[in-house]
Amino acid sequence: MSDLKGKTVLVTGGARRLGRAIALAMAKAGANVAFTYLNSVDDANRTLRLIERSAPRVFGIRCDVRKEKSIARTINAVLDHFGQLDLLVNNAGVFQTAAFEDITAEEWDEAFSVNVRAPFLISQRCIPALRKAHGRIINMGSLGGEKSWATHAHYCSSKAALHMLTQVMAKALAPEIAVNCVAPGMIAAEGEKYPALLERLASHTPMKTNGAPQDVVSAVMYFATAPHFITGQVLTVDGGLGLR
Repeated sequence: MSDLKGKTVLVTGGARRLGRAIALAMAKAGANVAFTYLNSVDDANRTLRLIERSAPRVFGIRCDVRKEKSIARTINAVLDHFGQLDLLVNNAGVFQTAAFEDITAEEWDEAFSVNVRAPFLISQRCIPALRKAHGRIINMGSLGGEKSWATHAHYCSSKAALHMLTQVMAKALAPEIAVNCVAPGMIAAEGEKYPALLERLASHTPMKTNGAPQDVVSAVMYFATAPHFITGQVLTVDGGLGLR
């Protein structure tokens, strides 16, 4: 598979979990890969070693996506390193569970800062390079952006905002840049702490199983290589859970 050969991809929050899986898939597709991390230094080093096995070039850089100066420094460093940018994956995010009455203002602001403000600011910084490349932006949303989860008010609200931002960006940045969003449902990654919850959710899902990271990666890769004419879409990857 070499659909992205010669392309340069930036994955935010790419040191672990879904971000790592996305970065690895991009590398296997032939892309040069840049990824950001914040505190996960060990995970970042492992991701670098894994990507180096298949990517022509890889670049990991620490970035606090909550801070505009850190974002600017990161994008400049990626462009200096690779000389181009063809695809941005806004993957970095925060997920918290709390009863509505227990959510603090700080927790609310953190969810919006990372899940909405950061993709907005990062995308803005990448516009000149992406326009030049006729590139793409893929935002990582959530089924929570479509459904009201009582114990995730700040998370659901921020992801709903990101879904709307995706559609606004698709209009604002066309025709040079295609913008889409992947919205995972329940994804069972290795080492999950709540097997009983996973089993219950799987029983309520029409496909009778939770998703795997590769299901989400496949959706991201679709938007990475699909016709440029496809833009403004929010693709839910949830096994039909959102149909309930």
